[in-house]
Amino acid sequence: MPVHKTLVMMPAYNEAETVGAVVAEVRAAMPETTVLVVNDGSTDATAARAAEAGAVVLDLPINLGIGGAEQVGYRYAAQGGYDAVVRLDADGQHPADEISTLIDRLGEGDVDVVVGSRFLEVVEGSFRPTRLRRLGIAFYARLIGAITRRRVTDPTSGFRAANRRAILRFAERYPEDYPEPESLMYAHRLGLRVVEVPVTMAVRRASVSSINAHVGAYYAIKVTIAILIDLLRGITRRRS
Repeated sequence: MPVHKTLVMMPAYNEAETVGAVVAEVRAAMPETTVLVVNDGSTDATAARAAEAGAVVLDLPINLGIGGAEQVGYRYAAQGGYDAVVRLDADGQHPADEISTLIDRLGEGDVDVVVGSRFLEVVEGSFRPTRLRRLGIAFYARLIGAITRRRVTDPTSGFRAANRRAILRFAERYPEDYPEPESLMYAHRLGLRVVEVPVTMAVRRASVSSINAHVGAYYAIKVTIAILIDLLRGITRRRS
C-alpha cells in the first residue's frame, strides 16, 4: 500500500537554534512533503525560524509537553487527510535522509507504526546514549517486549511513522509527558501493528534533553506505572 500524502511532524519547544536547519533538510530530502512544526509554547524564536524555513507552524498558547504537541500534530494530519505521519525531533537527532526508510517500510502495508531503532543493528557512526540511559532503555524494552510478546529494542525512540489507521487513533488520545514507551503499549492495546527498522541517529545539535538527572526518577516511575496500567486495561477489556 504506497504512501501518497505524508506529513512530517516536529513538536518543538525552544528549538530556535536548530529547527530552521532541520526543516530545510527535510524539505530538501522530501520536497513534496508537508513539514509541520508544532510550536509548544516556546519563549524563543522557534516559530519564526520554522516558518522562515518553509514549515507550516501551529502555535500552542501554552506548553502542553511532547505528548500533547504530538497529538495536535496527529489531529492536523487526521483533518488534512494525510495517510502517513513521520514524527521526528527538531534538534537534528533524526537525519532527514532516514525518513524514506520509515516510509518505505510503512508502505509495505502490513504494519501501522514504524519505529526507527538505534539498537536493531550496530551502525558505525550512529549516536548512542550514555550507559545509564541505555540501561533504562533496555529495561523498558524488556518490559514492553514481555507484555506485547514482540521484540522491542528502542522504546524511547521518537523517530516514527504512522499510517492513517494509527493517525486517527492517536488524534483521539495520545500519552502525555514522555510518550514514547507509553505509546507502544497504547498501540498494542489498540491492536495496531508496530515494527522497528534500523536507522542512524546524530547527536542533538544545540538543545538539551528534557530528561535529565532531576526528572529521571519521575520519568522512570511514571512511565512504568503507565505501562502497567495499560496492561491492566487490556486484561480488563479481554475479560469483559
